[in-house]
Amino acid sequence: MFSMEIDWVNFTPFASLLGGVILGLASVLMLILFGRIMGISGIVGTALERPKNDTLWRLVFIAGLISSAVIFAPFVDIARTVPIETNIWLIVLAGLLVGYGTRLGSGCTSGHGICGISRLSVRSLVATGVFMVAGIVTVAIMQFVF
Repeated sequence: MFSMEIDWVNFTPFASLLGGVILGLASVLMLILFGRIMGISGIVGTALERPKNDTLWRLVFIAGLISSAVIFAPFVDIARTVPIETNIWLIVLAGLLVGYGTRLGSGCTSGHGICGISRLSVRSLVATGVFMVAGIVTVAIMQFVF
C-alpha cells in the first residue's frame, strides 16, 4: 500500500534544488523584466486562442519549454527513466482533468504555486492548498483502485 521508505535511486535533492532555483529565477525575471506572471497554463491557453498583439512571446516561451527538454535529453540518465505502466486512456483523462482544473482555478501550479505564493496572494495560497489536497487524495484513491 503506502511505503514510507526513501527511494534512494530516485532521491535527487541537489537536482531538485537546482530545478527549483531555476524556476524561481525564471519567474522573478519574467515578472521584473516583462511584468508577466509565469503561469504555464495561462501562457499556453492564451497562445492557442485567436491571435493577439502578444501572441509571439507566448509561442517563443512554449518553444523554449519544448526545446529545453530536447537539449537536456542527452544529459539524462536513461537507466533512471521510469516506465509508465498504466492505461493510456487513464493518462488522457488525467490530462483533460488537469486542463479543466487549471481553467476552473484560474491558473496552475506554476502560476499559483510559484508566482502567486511568492507574491503572498491569498487566492494563490488557497489554490495551491487545493492542488496539493486534490493530488494527495487522487494518489490515495488510485492506490486502492489500481
